[in-house]
Amino acid sequence: MYPSTLMQLAWSSPFHTPVFTCKHVDDQKPESRQTKRQLAAASHDDADVSCEYGSNKFYAICGFGGVLSCGLTHTAVVPLDLIKCRIQVDPVKYKSIFNGFSVTLREDGIRGLGKGWAPTFIGYSMQGLCKFGFYEVFKALYNDMLGEENAYLWRTSVYLAASASAEFFADIALAPMEACKVRIQTQPGYANTLRECAPKMHAEEGIKAFYKGVYPLWLRQIPYTMMKFACFERTVEMLYKYIVPKPRSECSKPEQLVVTFVAGYIAGVFCAVVSHPADSVVSLLNNEKGSTAVQVLKRLGPAGVWKGLFARIIMIGTLTALQWFIYDSVKVYFRLPRPPPPEMPESLKKKMGLLDY
Repeated sequence: MYPSTLMQLAWSSPFHTPVFTCKHVDDQKPESRQTKRQLAAASHDDADVSCEYGSNKFYAICGFGGVLSCGLTHTAVVPLDLIKCRIQVDPVKYKSIFNGFSVTLREDGIRGLGKGWAPTFIGYSMQGLCKFGFYEVFKALYNDMLGEENAYLWRTSVYLAASASAEFFADIALAPMEACKVRIQTQPGYANTLRECAPKMHAEEGIKAFYKGVYPLWLRQIPYTMMKFACFERTVEMLYKYIVPKPRSECSKPEQLVVTFVAGYIAGVFCAVVSHPADSVVSLLNNEKGSTAVQVLKRLGPAGVWKGLFARIIMIGTLTALQWFIYDSVKVYFRLPRPPPPEMPESLKKKMGLLDY
């Protein structure tokens, strides 16, 4: 299922590049042969890095950056996420964002807006560890498999495949805490804390209560993450190429982080739209006992799956921008290698007749 879907996305992507294969020439000079290429989102100085690209330390710090970027940001927007989930589950009672806040404050007080913060922090920290850490692993792996020239030509497909691979594992880590979060937020009186909710869910439905939402999570999060990473990487590339008035190598680190934030917000808007129908299904599925994803989808209908979209666009746009900003800031702080946006290899320019002699 996933390989064919990934290929379709790669062909139809608005960011696609010409797709063709460049064969390796055996009689090339040693210095012009294909080398490993690292495609990433920001800059680095080989003389001022704390570790090698692709080392265990590099991946460990990337995972730590993912923990901070996802755990902190998702926890910070718990009040908005709470209202979004309640609009999806009970649109009659919670008619809009502002009405939802008003009703929640009237019934639960200011503390009610923080319901579900603990499973949110734990779950999305684990998800961020896998999402960003494994993305770097899979991106390097797929680039090495393709070689320098094809890694450049297929770079959007690499972003899509690497992010989908990482998110598959990230959602398995997220699913139990996501189930608890939704139950706490959308069933008043069921449980107020994670310590109350998790044992109660296990006693009622067993271990399956924590993983019955993993399939809808894949349907929601894998397209979301593919858009998040591919759109971000290509937007960064385009911003430096067409918008930023000076070469990226001449930009200061704060200026580079501003570009990171802007590209993250643009990617976040697309992410919200792509993943919202599945997000609606997840919210209802974790709120109800004995329901399946198909049953929930049929009951919602074409219009029902888009309830709460505006709130999600605001939340995810801000969330994605902050996540990329925090993640890139961690790389800067720990002096990780941050390769520049990809450029066409000299060997490929020569084959395509683009070199000026």
